[in-house]
Amino acid sequence: MTLVLFFGLSLVAASGVLFLRSFSLANAERRRTLDQIGAYGFRSNSPTAAESGDSRKTLEDLATATGERAIARFERLRSAEKGYRELLNSAGMYSTSVAFFVGQRILGAATGPALLFLLASTSGLDLRLFGAGALMTVMGWYFPYVRVQRRARLRLERIDREVPELVDLLVTTVEAGVGFASGLQLASRSIEGPLGQELRLALREQSLGLTPEQTLRNLSLRVDSPATRAFTQALVQGESLGVSIGTILRDLAIDMRKRRRASA
Repeated sequence: MTLVLFFGLSLVAASGVLFLRSFSLANAERRRTLDQIGAYGFRSNSPTAAESGDSRKTLEDLATATGERAIARFERLRSAEKGYRELLNSAGMYSTSVAFFVGQRILGAATGPALLFLLASTSGLDLRLFGAGALMTVMGWYFPYVRVQRRARLRLERIDREVPELVDLLVTTVEAGVGFASGLQLASRSIEGPLGQELRLALREQSLGLTPEQTLRNLSLRVDSPATRAFTQALVQGESLGVSIGTILRDLAIDMRKRRRASA
């Protein structure tokens, strides 16, 4: 009986955390489709959609306000704010604020005590419930962090696999007579996924006035993977030494092929 109760409480806690998480990780493709439909002049008068948007906005505002208060009050959270920002950037969650992420963890951790109080008020106090409540609190606090960490790891691994293809594409364009900046723009249009997103962000930074070296260094900071570090370091060193971009890219492509062969 105790095991069944413990398992049930764990499932309820996990469901609560997933419910909160679903509001922060909405499908980007669905948003783009709805925005496109709105641009065509179609409008949805469905009250269900409006209520869903209002409830999501309310939960987001609650999580953000909770996170801001916690960060302002606790020094440990303020010191970890930079690490949280880097983790969110690695996961591609640039629009997610650190305050919202911290507030989401706090609300997830509060699910355990809330369910414990509800069960204790209905079925009476039981020492076994306190252990289950403590476990749900720990799960609610760590589950959002582990989920974002996993998302960041998978994203970096995908970028690491796509960088050699980017180098081959840049070698082809540069050796065909296209400038490196123009070749990077062409690559950003043809490459989908997280690497294309990072390239478009780097080009946007460059259009705002950053030098190519600063843009590459920022790219290396956002995407801390071996292939990306090798790509950015080779280009930065070649730019500082005055080496031809075509020669650098050709040598880098050969080196990455060797790495892929060794990894295989």
